[in-house]
Amino acid sequence: MSNKFSRPAFFWLIPLVTLNLAPAIAADKSAAADSDWVAHNPIHLRTDTIASKPRGYSPAQMRHAYGVDQVPLTGAGQTIALVDAIGSPTIQHDLDVFSSTYGIPSAKINIVYPQGNPRSPNTGWAQETSLDVEWAHAIAPGANIMLVVAKGAGMRELINAVGYAASNGATQISMSWGGFERPSESNHDSLFSKSGVMFIAASGDNGPIALWPASSPRVVGVGGTTLTLDTNGVIVTETAWQGSGGGQSRYEPRPTFQNGWQTSSQRGIPDVSYNADPMTGVSIYLSAGLQPGWITVGGTSAGSPQVAAILALANSGRSSLLGDPNTALYNIASARYALYFNDIKQGGNRGFSAGPGYDFVTGLGSPLCNLLIPALVVH
Repeated sequence: MSNKFSRPAFFWLIPLVTLNLAPAIAADKSAAADSDWVAHNPIHLRTDTIASKPRGYSPAQMRHAYGVDQVPLTGAGQTIALVDAIGSPTIQHDLDVFSSTYGIPSAKINIVYPQGNPRSPNTGWAQETSLDVEWAHAIAPGANIMLVVAKGAGMRELINAVGYAASNGATQISMSWGGFERPSESNHDSLFSKSGVMFIAASGDNGPIALWPASSPRVVGVGGTTLTLDTNGVIVTETAWQGSGGGQSRYEPRPTFQNGWQTSSQRGIPDVSYNADPMTGVSIYLSAGLQPGWITVGGTSAGSPQVAAILALANSGRSSLLGDPNTALYNIASARYALYFNDIKQGGNRGFSAGPGYDFVTGLGSPLCNLLIPALVVH
């Protein structure tokens, strides 16, 4: 299947907002140039076919594959904010159907529109909204879910929505979107220094390219893998997904937590990885189009909300909120790497290859949550 996003013809016939490549190549002369900085949500469909039943991996399979089901934590007391553009008018209903189908208690979503009503509905962002909300809830069913809807996909609108979430009770913020890097990006990095709030972002689907905000040193960048499970949900193989974003930031210097892990003088992307290949993807329920039903999706935007949920699980077991999650993750990996991460050594993203230890496709690797979450609790 092509790595390009495909969309059902029977959904809204509105063009998907995409990233303008030209500004990514030309150097910015001032932060004012951010007005044309647009985000892309890296969601991929296995097929365009709407199904009456789910066909992708289930929450039980994903929780078992990564060891989440061995941790007696639900995320209670945490608030996971999913920041999306445009949103979906049926998201509460869709979460209810998703939860009922999989035997998960549903949750009341706190939906906020800090910039007012969004623009015309958009298929891709409606799908992204279902993916983010449903799968954050699947991994951390006891956490509160806050959906913060930006009016459009402009980076300024999304950045403002992130700021709203950080100032209104979010403890984890998932950003399943990104834009090509610009020199002005560092002007916004202070946004991610909010005490008691973790920031997680998809590394993208552009192959060997670093995207912002995943490239910010205060954000946990999530890359993608191809995850093959047996019928019991046990991992058979996990390799780097060819669509996974990753590489070296053009503008962000290497943070101290990556010292000893990679030799570039620049920030390496991603930090961790998670199932993203649409051919080994997960199911979401969506009724915002002309035909309601189930679709199977992937992309690094599938990993971002689930990693945010994993961090919510860890935080829910602590007496005080965890500080910088990247520093914690790399410190824990330095102690006993193979105990906490599945080292992805095969595959690549058309520019970098996965290999032993840290790499620019899968970062530290995928989480072994049965041991990583308890380590984060006591870190």
